[in-house]
Amino acid sequence: MRSDEWTTYYDTFDYFDAGAVRDGCHPRILTGSGSGRAVVLVHGLTDSPHYMTAIARHFHEKLGCDVYVPLLQGHGLTEPRGMEDVELDEWKTNVRYAVRCAGEGAESVSIGGLSTGGTLATYMALTSPFVTGDLYLFSAALDLAGGKLGILGEIKERLLRTFLVDVFDKDAPLVGENPYRYGRMDLDGARELSRLIKEVDDLVEGFDPNERRSMFGRVFAAHSEADTTADIAGIRKLERKLPADRFTSFYIPKSDNVSHASLVLDEPITDREGEVLEERNSQFCDMMGKLTEFVVAR
Repeated sequence: MRSDEWTTYYDTFDYFDAGAVRDGCHPRILTGSGSGRAVVLVHGLTDSPHYMTAIARHFHEKLGCDVYVPLLQGHGLTEPRGMEDVELDEWKTNVRYAVRCAGEGAESVSIGGLSTGGTLATYMALTSPFVTGDLYLFSAALDLAGGKLGILGEIKERLLRTFLVDVFDKDAPLVGENPYRYGRMDLDGARELSRLIKEVDDLVEGFDPNERRSMFGRVFAAHSEADTTADIAGIRKLERKLPADRFTSFYIPKSDNVSHASLVLDEPITDREGEVLEERNSQFCDMMGKLTEFVVAR
């Protein structure tokens, strides 16, 4: 068994097992804090729970929380079969299961995630009565980036929800040099993300914080202004919906050149020869310091 591997997760989702999941991509669980506080952290599209490891350890070791990191359907596999079978509803089921497990041993359940994981976390925070803690967003894909005023991003989102995905999706291997994510963006997965973005956008549009006080509490959002994948405008739209005392941001200036997935990395990801495939976030320690202040202030 690999370190912190959430083995009982495989019992619920039989399309996963320890042998089929790549080393380092496994679902993770960190419990035994005794604090009564739990956090569910969700990875992004094409990547794996490895990307949430540094943040998960910070929550567990520094902030005394139990942490659950689910593996989304179609991800982390040695033979991903082109992600042909991925479905948004199943991703939601993966996350709901993690929230339910977290709630069994905690008085308060928070949720967060990277990119698509942040979008799923936002969906759960806005719809699930079991998310009673806070929402943590890291490069959350509430909008796709692209063009002036995000117009190209909006066009991409609309096209991904059409039949064109099946026409243009590449029939090429997904497993590449990066041991913790696939080597390319699969359009089947991107289509499900686009559907999720539309659902969350509608939820945010109709969101009234005064009617949701019995659900999630506050939002911590970290985002890089150099992000060319997820548009920061989506985060700012959510920010405008909440009173100032319920939203805390950590925006990294464009000049620091922190890319989309690098935001959550305390250490770079390298290939077998040691070549850097994904840089670390140079502002990671400061980001965690701000997050710690946010948690302690609750």
